Amino acid sequence: MPIPMEQLPPSDRMTTTTTPPKPPPRFGPPRTAAPTAPTPLQRETKSVSFAKPSKKTGCKIVLYGPGGIGKTTLAANLPGRTVFIDLEGSLGRLGLENEVVSGVDTWADLRAALQGGGWDGVDSVVIDSVTRAEELAVAHTLENVKADGMVATSIESYGYGKGYTHVFETFMPLLGDIERHSRVGRNVVLICHDCTANVPNPAGEDWLRYEPRLMAPSSGKNSIRLRVREWADHVLFLNYDIDVNKDGKGRGNGSRTIYAAEFPFCMAKGRNIPEQIVVGGEADEIWGQIL
Repeated sequence: MPIPMEQLPPSDRMTTTTTPPKPPPRFGPPRTAAPTAPTPLQRETKSVSFAKPSKKTGCKIVLYGPGGIGKTTLAANLPGRTVFIDLEGSLGRLGLENEVVSGVDTWADLRAALQGGGWDGVDSVVIDSVTRAEELAVAHTLENVKADGMVATSIESYGYGKGYTHVFETFMPLLGDIERHSRVGRNVVLICHDCTANVPNPAGEDWLRYEPRLMAPSSGKNSIRLRVREWADHVLFLNYDIDVNKDGKGRGNGSRTIYAAEFPFCMAKGRNIPEQIVVGGEADEIWGQIL
């Protein structure tokens, strides 16, 4: 009679093992670990190169003042070949014979002209006026930026402050367009009309002064006027010399002065040029002090 397994000594007992089933065959290429992004230390870096500052860049100038004082005529007498983007059509009426860029009637035309070719050999480009250019930017904004899905009829249609933001965003690329000309050595002159503006004074009473007539919300945010001032090398205010007597009456003889430094009565700035330049001699002498 066989002896039960549990009664046999451990050495004589039979043991069985269970073999795990083989995994089903896989089809396709073997799996590989997902690639990991390189760490900052593993990324290839590009060496920084250094050079002397370029001296061939052109001057960036804002020239503003009252109508009829001679801003266009002064700009027309820049040295070298000077080409106008004559947005106000004033050169023909003044009898000036400078070359003009034709076919610029809209904001898109203006930007396309500045971005286009054919500028080789031009020493200076003048936009007359940037006040008119801003009006084209406003028209372009109203045409292309909807207000609640509707065509806007004015910048107030967008709601409080939003219209100024839209126009500012439309206008700013223009500075990049003209910066391209300055970097290759052309002078860029933006002629602008003037206005009087209130100057906030944290240290005391506010006051009035002359400033370029460009959009400038009272908050200071999205101010085209301030942004253009920052862009320019020189902000030049051309004005008549007037003396005011005790009776509040002004007197002058028609003489004019260019102001290239900030005074209480005008916004201006200049880099390494005289603070005041009397307009009376030859235009070459005037531009020789500025350029």
